[in-house]
Amino acid sequence: MTIKWIKVDPLVMRGEPFCYGTRLTVRQLLELRRNGYDLGRLLTEHPELRLVGIARAYLYASEHRDLYREFFERDGSLVGPGLT
Repeated sequence: MTIKWIKVDPLVMRGEPFCYGTRLTVRQLLELRRNGYDLGRLLTEHPELRLVGIARAYLYASEHRDLYREFFERDGSLVGPGLT
């Protein structure tokens, strides 16, 4: 079975894209990153997250930059520490 790490369901989280198996939206992960959360802190404080899920959330954001514009630097990198 292939896991779709980012889900979009109009009946869940008001239609916001979220990480599989969590109650965290892509936007929430990006906000945490912007506020200084690195990968270690994210995984410690949210043990339901998986590294691949975080990476897919960042990839989803980069593929939908029009929705997440405020989380990207001018050079195209994500604001904050961690994977880019």
